Amino acid sequence: MSKVLDKLKANSKIPEADILADSKFFGKRELTSTPVPMINVALSGELDGGLDSGLTILAGPSKHFKTSYALLIAAAYLEKYKDAALLFYDSEFGSPQAYFESFGIDLNRVLHTPVKTIEELKFDMTSQLEELDKKDKVIIIIDSLGNIASKKELEDALNEKSVADMTRAKALKALFRMTTPYFTMKDVPCLGINHTYQEMGLFPKAIVSGGTGLYYSASNIWIIGRQQDKVGTEIQGYHFVINVEKSRYVKEKSKIPISVSWAGGVDKYSGICDLAIEGEFIKKNGQFIQLLNLETLELEDKKVREKNIPDTYWADLVKYEPFADYVRDKYKIGLVAMINDGTEAESDEEDED
Repeated sequence: MSKVLDKLKANSKIPEADILADSKFFGKRELTSTPVPMINVALSGELDGGLDSGLTILAGPSKHFKTSYALLIAAAYLEKYKDAALLFYDSEFGSPQAYFESFGIDLNRVLHTPVKTIEELKFDMTSQLEELDKKDKVIIIIDSLGNIASKKELEDALNEKSVADMTRAKALKALFRMTTPYFTMKDVPCLGINHTYQEMGLFPKAIVSGGTGLYYSASNIWIIGRQQDKVGTEIQGYHFVINVEKSRYVKEKSKIPISVSWAGGVDKYSGICDLAIEGEFIKKNGQFIQLLNLETLELEDKKVREKNIPDTYWADLVKYEPFADYVRDKYKIGLVAMINDGTEAESDEEDED
């Protein structure tokens, strides 16, 4: 290390300042894997990847499983870190206790914090983050960003003023401008539930509400779509699609399928069969599938219907390295050495306000 670099480090007023080669904010990071491989792909581009620190926005219309995704991810985090806690900021009050319990979340590990305004959320969350040590394991859910008012909006309503509120987007941007550095420096993942709206135009597309501030701060932005899963006229559940709007790790505009049924909940191996067919690891003939024998590495003569393939087969396939490599090549950003096995990090260009 050069003498001038030694001097710079010694004179720095920032306690966390360090030589880049030794910085604890880069290099190998510990991810939290969920039980659903394709959710891990949506978060990190890898079947065995998962959640990193930073802000993840889950956006979509009402009844699009957004809170359920957040609770599924949070449950995996709490399972991994036995002393971890969930800080749940609630502006919608649409998630009763039974909802948490259905995902295996112990209610005694959740701090439920009702908030009425963005400013109230900002003051409490910055105070909480300031007091955390990096060794403290905390995951934050905000439910929801799309349904929380600004202080001015609330005051105008109380004063019976019907003027439009032009401060809300700025308040949200300020919130995450303040909190985003904490997420990385103190290794805290934050999941923000949000709404979308359709832009005007001949070919309208879904836009995440809340202004551009969320785009600048978020590590991941999902826009969630869905289709009904019907048998005849009866709805059995939904086929959701996670559209990756922004990611530091996953190719943007990637589409990740997740199926949910009324009877069985989240299909753990959603999307795996289609990927295996696409990558020619298994072969589909009409309604029947020839499976790859993972011991002989040859297609089996026997043909089966997809619904009859046991989960144990998919569990083995996702661990099969050539298949994992295929999924990684399809979804993961290739120019960045990633958090599991590299030391480089991607940085966004700074946009001026």
